[in-house]
Amino acid sequence: MAGNRGQQERGVIVLAGEDSNDCRIVAEVVKQHHADLGNARLVEISDKTRLKTATGPELAARIRTIIGKAKGRALRAKGPLVGLVIHEDLDGYTDATYSRIRANVAGALARESPCNSALALAAWESEAWLLLFPDAFPAVRPNWKVPAQLRGRDTGSIKSPKEELKRRLVSAAFRESDGPKVAEQARSLGLLASGPTGTNLSYTDFVHELGQWSAASAPSPRRR
Repeated sequence: MAGNRGQQERGVIVLAGEDSNDCRIVAEVVKQHHADLGNARLVEISDKTRLKTATGPELAARIRTIIGKAKGRALRAKGPLVGLVIHEDLDGYTDATYSRIRANVAGALARESPCNSALALAAWESEAWLLLFPDAFPAVRPNWKVPAQLRGRDTGSIKSPKEELKRRLVSAAFRESDGPKVAEQARSLGLLASGPTGTNLSYTDFVHELGQWSAASAPSPRRR
């Protein structure tokens, strides 16, 4: 029984996104960078609500909907909600439009969230984040080698990196389901810890937000 009580008291970090593959990529970054949340449990919810196109009251309402789902998911996981990460592909570059959208959505999320929160607004998409860690690809498939043209780049300036990977990794086709495996290897090999090869402002912004998380701001596990 003691073990069951301990499990029930674990905090819950909810990852919200349209696609489980994206959530699992983001989860590896959270595991690497979240601050002092110990044995918190990571769980997913699927949410197709678009935040990047919303503003004002509509944006706040959409975020509150996600928060409501996150609270429900944490309740089912029998733990307090201590973190919320929302993923959305930008489908655009890390330019002035990105900066405007991110400031708008991240600001609204910070105002509405009852717990630690972070916005994973991936530019162009989460595969661009994977390209920051090219040495993780051969750990998934030994014949995969990210070509020099995609190494050391500003991956936030690459259009449709998923299609680039599919086109250039010819020894075996890259699939969306391979993304989480690459991210897992990037963390396992210490590549996430050592830092990216290349740049992507959207990744840097996300990691910075995770660095602001505090265990002290999380709800006490014994409170209801």
